Amino acid sequence: MSQNVYGWVAGISTLISMMAFIGVVGWSYSRRRAADYAAAARLPLEEDGDTTTGAQS
Repeated sequence: MSQNVYGWVAGISTLISMMAFIGVVGWSYSRRRAADYAAAARLPLEEDGDTTTGAQS
């Protein structure tokens, strides 16, 4: 009897984990996040604003 309970608990926890994973993936690929990802993609190309070079102090 207790073996059956452990099976149910494992099945339900797997289902909840899978739903949470699908929710996070759906949230991260939603169209509302596209502007944030576009801004993050441009970050390496932007200037830092620091005019000093490495050799000068």
